[in-house]
Amino acid sequence: MPLAQPAPDVWSLLAGLAEATPDAPAFIHGEERLSFARLLDQAGRAAQGLADLGVGPGDRVALWLPNVPAYPVLYFACARLGAIAVAVNTRYRAVEVADIVDRSGAKVLACAPTFRRIDFLSILADIDPAALDSLGAVVTVGDEPATAPPAIERLRRVPYDRLLSRPPLAANHARADAPCNIFTTSGTTSAPKFVLHRQRSIASHAQQVARVFGFDAPETVSLAILPLCGVYGFDQTMATFAAGRPSVLVESYEIDEIARLIALHRPTTLFGSDDLMARVLDEIPGERPLPSVKWAGYAAFNAALADLPERAEARGLILCGLYGMSEVQALYAQQPIDLPTAERKLGGGVPTSPLAHVRIRDPETGALLGPGQPGALECAGPSLMAGYYGNDRAAAEAMTSDGYVRTGDLAELDTRGGFTFLSRMGDVLRLSGFMVNPLEIETHVQEVPGIDGCQVIAVPSAVGVRAVAFVILKSGAVLDEAAVIAHSRRGLANYKVPMRVFAVAEFPVTPSPNGPKVQRGKLREMAEALIQRQS
Repeated sequence: MPLAQPAPDVWSLLAGLAEATPDAPAFIHGEERLSFARLLDQAGRAAQGLADLGVGPGDRVALWLPNVPAYPVLYFACARLGAIAVAVNTRYRAVEVADIVDRSGAKVLACAPTFRRIDFLSILADIDPAALDSLGAVVTVGDEPATAPPAIERLRRVPYDRLLSRPPLAANHARADAPCNIFTTSGTTSAPKFVLHRQRSIASHAQQVARVFGFDAPETVSLAILPLCGVYGFDQTMATFAAGRPSVLVESYEIDEIARLIALHRPTTLFGSDDLMARVLDEIPGERPLPSVKWAGYAAFNAALADLPERAEARGLILCGLYGMSEVQALYAQQPIDLPTAERKLGGGVPTSPLAHVRIRDPETGALLGPGQPGALECAGPSLMAGYYGNDRAAAEAMTSDGYVRTGDLAELDTRGGFTFLSRMGDVLRLSGFMVNPLEIETHVQEVPGIDGCQVIAVPSAVGVRAVAFVILKSGAVLDEAAVIAHSRRGLANYKVPMRVFAVAEFPVTPSPNGPKVQRGKLREMAEALIQRQS
């Protein structure tokens, strides 16, 4: 059950729940059921272990871990210390890990050396030692490989279990205004920014989401498929935690394992991308593949899955559109569940917190816009970031003088006190003086038989800025560029019709915790080069 009085910081949230429901499970992983009381004890011990390694208030601890119990234990240990947990995607390799450790100045990095047979220690060994100058120790969770690369010997390695053997840290450095989380942005066009949150914003948002999303129902069980290193998976899990309910930690996206856990634990809630939800529906048989799930939150990234909510509803699964980003946290808004499917499936919704506010601004004139008028989305509320770690200039550019985050998203207000997400502002096409959502063109192009995926960007031409489409073909299909353009002319305004259509084997992407993000800037470069080569 949730706390009777709101907890002001992350450690107080854990301590309050451990007192109220000591034996209730907080996290389930395999055969392990980690209770709130045991989590409190282990986090206190890990905090002392980290302190022994030189970690103190304000220091950074990089968590390069999958969804295993050590993740929340070390996270809450950081909260106790007043330290900052730096989320690192387990898909990242030497270049990305080096950048995060170097720029964050992490004192300790935690990893699971043999997770999914990935040799994390060899990845660390490949990093230039200069990038790891700040690193005092590597905490290893689970078994190490039989032989470690010689280059790794320069780094002190400490088994995670040794941290847990220490007595709990006596001093409590948790404070509401203490920084506690760094999430990295996807960095599709520049180096990832480090989004910094304070304990106040994390704790208050988790408790608010728990109430509004109904996680405080006694039967709630959350299936934590999304990685904890991303704000989407982290906020789902923290909200479930704040409700005093258990999260089943899932280490991978393997559908067989997900199906097994669904049958075993009968989760009432889960969240994911449209790709993940489509795989669940496609690969788990039966009329109702998720009979215990009341509703699921999903994020739409793939235009080819525009009809997914309708398909899901036909099999008993209600999908709700959401809105969030690292700067305002995930689950910032949710579409009301009682809306018609066509509206409920859209990104956006009503802000979770009654103290949150959104507004839409004309990107050219700066004027504030009313309902139904698309423009730049700005968000305010208690879940907002404290800034970008190590980049005050970027933080100043992202924030307005009156405390709103410039999200970089195109959206429009509705008449219900909410908003609808349309696209990223950087993705919006300016064609013939009009702002065009590329998704509109992509969805239309994908109606052509043989096309399995589409991305549309805009490039300059002799007749002005025009749309160009890149498509992925289904097995055995051949691109008929003229047919695609003709189909587009039949359904779209002339200025939206792609000037050229190119087939590619895959889209260039950048990895993120929620799935790969398409590099539209790279597609623009490819389009310009192809057009110039063929002219």
